[in-house]
Amino acid sequence: MTLNNDNLVCVFCASHDSTNPVYNEAADALGRELVQASYGLVYGGGGHGLMGRVARGVFENNGSVLGIIPRSLTKYEGTTEIGRTILVDSMHERKQLMSEHAMAFIALPGGFGTLEELLEVATWSMLRIHSKPIIVLNTNGYYNALGDMIDKAVEAGFVKPGNKDIIVMCDTPKEAIAAIKSYSVPTTRYDLTWTAASPM
Repeated sequence: MTLNNDNLVCVFCASHDSTNPVYNEAADALGRELVQASYGLVYGGGGHGLMGRVARGVFENNGSVLGIIPRSLTKYEGTTEIGRTILVDSMHERKQLMSEHAMAFIALPGGFGTLEELLEVATWSMLRIHSKPIIVLNTNGYYNALGDMIDKAVEAGFVKPGNKDIIVMCDTPKEAIAAIKSYSVPTTRYDLTWTAASPM
């Protein structure tokens, strides 16, 4: 199986299954949809939870999978034979490598880690560190509150109205894939230039 870095989508999501099967089923479906759209996957490694479901959905349909996981986390998230796994020493190294390999980002439901990863890549886009699509799969309205928070930030003057479009909300895996292809980078981001040493 050959990894094409130009075609890998980075997926952020929970390392646990949900008690509500709708979230688990959406993760399964996204894995299949990625392959159907000729995308591979780069993710945080491990085989548990929604992360494992997306990875298996890609791998079992003959798609490329690259997992990147800190050695310390293997105690909790395990290692897996799903595609290729790279072991790293820190969370910062994990996020940097995932970002470097990705041509787009999709966030599924998750907890603190998922929110942190999503908002970090959104901030990097606002700062013009990268110009890659950032998609939120808003299964079961999970991220409605995040959308409300962003609206509140715009209303308060903390986020430029155009920068709200850095994050695109979608309801289904099919819509998330389509949003990658139709993504338009907002013109209201900071006009900055970064060196080759930048995270992306």
